[in-house]
Amino acid sequence: MELKELFKMQEELDRFIQTNQGICEDVFRKKGLALLVELAELANETRCFKFWSTKGPSDRAVILEEYVDSIHFLLSVGIEKELTHLETWPKPVSEKDLTELFLSTQSAIHKFIEDYSMENYQEIWSWYGAIAVELGFTYDEVLKAYIAKNQTNYDRQNEGY
Repeated sequence: MELKELFKMQEELDRFIQTNQGICEDVFRKKGLALLVELAELANETRCFKFWSTKGPSDRAVILEEYVDSIHFLLSVGIEKELTHLETWPKPVSEKDLTELFLSTQSAIHKFIEDYSMENYQEIWSWYGAIAVELGFTYDEVLKAYIAKNQTNYDRQNEGY
């Protein structure tokens, strides 16, 4: 998947939000924490780790929206560290079960927050790609959902979210 257009859209949204909210501080670590929270919300909707429960995962549309929420912050942390020259989605890592994918992705995010190299950034993208594969999401679905959620985020800002 081409990422250039997504970076551009996210950069415009970030600028809009930060201007709208009067944000002048460095928000990289806050965005990093937001990325971890969104990943946890995604895991929660899949319920992949809830061995104690017989309730199944949330609807596919809910899980896709949570996935895309993560992608917003994944793009945003890359923008913060000027890593927008990542043009295509790196190849997903080898398949593991969903719980292991979430744990490995979380670990990669922590690593990137402390050492924001392109190599560490690409690793996060690879883990997210593996999660998409495991969840059965196509890049086209992710793109369409990202564009829809991007507009929702503008609407929320305009409505005083």
